[in-house]
Amino acid sequence: MSEDGAERGSGEPSLETVDFDRLLREVLSRVEGVLDESERLRHLLDAVVAVSSELSLDAVLSRIVSAASNLLGARYAALGVLTEGPDRSLRTFIHHGMSDEVVARIGALPTGHGLLGLLIEDPRPIRLEDIASHPASYGFPDEHPPMSSFLGVPVRTRDRVFGNLYLTEKTGGGDFTGTDEAIAVALAAAAGVAIENATLYEEAEGRRAWLAATAEIAALLSADTPVGEALQVVADRARSLARADVAWVVTGSTAGELRLEVVSGAPVDLEAMQALPMRSSLASLVIDSGEPVTVLDLGTDPRAVDPSSIAGWPQLGPVIVLPLMSGTQAEGVLSLAWTPEHADGFHRVDPDLPASFAEQAALALQLARSREDRQRLVLYEDRDRIARDLHDLVIQRLFAVGMGLQATAKQPDLDDRVRGRLTDAIDELDDTIKDIRRTIFALGSLGADANLQTEVETLVERAGAVMKLNPKLRLVGPVRSTVPHEVVPDLLAVLGEALTNVARHAHASAVDVVLSAVDGNVVLVVADDGRGMDRRAAASGLENMRVRARRHGGDLQVESEAGAGTTVTWTVPLVAP
Repeated sequence: MSEDGAERGSGEPSLETVDFDRLLREVLSRVEGVLDESERLRHLLDAVVAVSSELSLDAVLSRIVSAASNLLGARYAALGVLTEGPDRSLRTFIHHGMSDEVVARIGALPTGHGLLGLLIEDPRPIRLEDIASHPASYGFPDEHPPMSSFLGVPVRTRDRVFGNLYLTEKTGGGDFTGTDEAIAVALAAAAGVAIENATLYEEAEGRRAWLAATAEIAALLSADTPVGEALQVVADRARSLARADVAWVVTGSTAGELRLEVVSGAPVDLEAMQALPMRSSLASLVIDSGEPVTVLDLGTDPRAVDPSSIAGWPQLGPVIVLPLMSGTQAEGVLSLAWTPEHADGFHRVDPDLPASFAEQAALALQLARSREDRQRLVLYEDRDRIARDLHDLVIQRLFAVGMGLQATAKQPDLDDRVRGRLTDAIDELDDTIKDIRRTIFALGSLGADANLQTEVETLVERAGAVMKLNPKLRLVGPVRSTVPHEVVPDLLAVLGEALTNVARHAHASAVDVVLSAVDGNVVLVVADDGRGMDRRAAASGLENMRVRARRHGGDLQVESEAGAGTTVTWTVPLVAP
């Protein structure tokens, strides 16, 4: 027995020995696995804490990618952020593991095709041993480093998929395991919470920025900043905060008065802009309804006027048109537009923020316009006083002096030289009276920035007071909104000259003034029933009118017959040739 026992001891191990060794190795393996899992869980918690500590969305996304690569032992990691619109695709691709030189050689970043698109269409975890073997794989572009193992998981925020986390090339040449997938899913869940927090923070910062912009507009207007400059700031700030490509402001309270005032983000060509048919546009629709309008494609909407046809303007896609409300009446619109390439910015903007900004900006603009109206009223009153004094005191005295000189010049025993000098003095007085009357008419003009219709009405009213009759005024077409600013001073000067000629020479009992803006021309007609054209006026004042017309590509026509009155027609194209 002892020999047998010795033989067994020197030969194969006993069953008891075999079971013990195997059990020991298995226990050691499981202990190592537990320690490894414990270490990875600790790293996962560290990654979650690191990701959650960021408030900037860009910083959160970078942290997620870096943490996923380190935690799961992936050589390359990336996070694809999806667009907000109905056609989901990758709008941002944050990557880790590739140098800038390699990325530059690869070229354009992925947009969501192939295997990446499969995860977009069906947001469930995907784990592969070899990317190339999957039927949805497109292969890699030139200069792209080789990749085989793959793990992809969706990143969710609330009830939507924010993007997808991609991991490739497991270090050591192995494959991603089920444990790796579970850790990636856990990290993606924590990332979703961190992204949501960062998004909420950015939204709060956005609201603060919109409020700050509103306060800036109010401060500018309270500091007597001209309304035109304030409108430009409104367009600039709205475009910047909404991350839009172009913004513009249209003013006017009716469809016929709409005028494109300022543009931000595109070249400003006033003539081309003023030629746009604003009467039938989204701006007109918003003015009439007082409600904002959103359009997904400006170029295909039949209600829209697409300014993309203007030289230098980009092709525009989505647009938001917001009313500038003053009480219950819209006095203009603020439009924000994005190019098709940046349409995701349109989907990301909260429309309530620019709408609230537009309301507050409209209120500030209304207060500024009220202040300007008060200043204009004071100026009008002062000019009225000056005009009355000139007419009632100066002109009457000069007229009395002239009448006295005329009576003296008729004395039969007067020397011819003296009579000639008296006649010259009477003519000088007559010309002086004419100049004073022209000055009285000009006092009604506040410049090209004032309302043309108001200026014309005031000028005609002043002329009636001087001529002791009531000229009839008729306006045809959208005079206020279509006559170019650069034409207004010459038009008012021509009207004043024509009315002065009527007052001085015509001896008329009726005067008709018609100002029209139709068929591509602005036409001013001044007709009287007086004694006909005075050739001296034709040689001086009428030539000035003709020069003012030809300066803008127009012309002057005069029809006059003795005893049948005179008709002066001044025509200028609405768009300069």
